[in-house]
Amino acid sequence: MVSEYEIKKQICDIGKRIYDRGMVAANDGNISVKISDNEFLCTPTGVSKGFMTPEYICKVDANGNVIQANGSFKPSSEIKMHMRVYKERPDVKSVVHAHPVFATSFAIAGIPLTQPIMPEAVIALGCVPIAEYGTPTTEEIPNAVSKYLQYYDAVLLENHGALSYSDSLLAAYHKMESLEFYAQLLFYAKQLGGPKELSDAQVKRLYEIRKKFGMTGKHPADLCPNNKDGKASCHNCGSCGTAPKEIDNDLVEEITKKVIASLNK
Repeated sequence: MVSEYEIKKQICDIGKRIYDRGMVAANDGNISVKISDNEFLCTPTGVSKGFMTPEYICKVDANGNVIQANGSFKPSSEIKMHMRVYKERPDVKSVVHAHPVFATSFAIAGIPLTQPIMPEAVIALGCVPIAEYGTPTTEEIPNAVSKYLQYYDAVLLENHGALSYSDSLLAAYHKMESLEFYAQLLFYAKQLGGPKELSDAQVKRLYEIRKKFGMTGKHPADLCPNNKDGKASCHNCGSCGTAPKEIDNDLVEEITKKVIASLNK
């Protein structure tokens, strides 16, 4: 059995990874790990994730109350968001919140990551919706995230960042890394004239491969209402369980023309 101290070291290591990769700036981001039904280790507020040592890590109960904290360290101000994930997803053992540049840019632009552009992203993540904006430290963010927890293992946070969660700390971090890589590729593809998406048949085959792998977590391959009914996957609808938003392409084109014209004046 891994000791608490070892888990704290692992949290510090992942914190340094997300800091070194530019997924957070200054004191941004937070990480937590579930160690029992009522005990959770989490990063402290007001501390850079790239410079933590094990004694920085706090311990809280299922309500976010402090069980143990050294000196002036206090649990992350976003602990409510983490606790909501653990409450509604008993399979989750770790949560990672960061502000990766490309993924957060999509969150700020209000664009969910739903386009099937590469097999790895389709298999690992499926789709990545955007949870509506909520004021940090309040119940608004947990409430916004809640509706997506049963369908996805990662979500974008509108005008805020990204959240990933899984059955281990490393797996939760890997989902964050995959999410950012997906967003980066999609961003560059759009600069090159737009991505060539995988077909519905190709996506379906990838979903079948995921099932054969026996991969854990929540994913449209297992839960998407469209997929269950034999319809096209929800890659292009934005989010499971909600109505797709219609995009007025003519309006988008007209606005684009006006913007370009104003720039050329």
